[in-house]
Amino acid sequence: MSAVLFTAVAIVGITVSVAATVDSDLATLRKAPLNKEPAPPPMSKTLNTDIIPARSYPMQPPLIPHKIDNYQVDIKANKCMSCHARSRVADTQATMISVTHFMDRDGNFLAELSPRRYFCQQCHVTQSDAKLLVDTDFTDLDSLIGQEP
Repeated sequence: MSAVLFTAVAIVGITVSVAATVDSDLATLRKAPLNKEPAPPPMSKTLNTDIIPARSYPMQPPLIPHKIDNYQVDIKANKCMSCHARSRVADTQATMISVTHFMDRDGNFLAELSPRRYFCQQCHVTQSDAKLLVDTDFTDLDSLIGQEP
């Protein structure tokens, strides 16, 4: 019984001493004390180049190379389809959506956009000039294939 009590007291002592040393580091994750509201970081700008970025891995959904601010994509309307629909690409010179967007979950082709592919931003995203939040050593697939073993 005394060994259990001694162990419990030791654990509490270690926890308190660790908490005291870590406490000053916790604020650095927020960059402000917990009782203060820090100023929000500036919003990054969306790249609006209309140059389609290369894909980094197989089956990656294409990135959106333009701004989509105020695009209505909801149950009533899909602004993306005003350019990317099969019937509009000749007029707009936009890339047509993939034929896979006209398939249902059983692989049957539909005459119109599949409801499960209707909300474009589930897969497709714009790009911004934001700095990386963490360092990365990501290498795209084509670079990996070309490397010597």
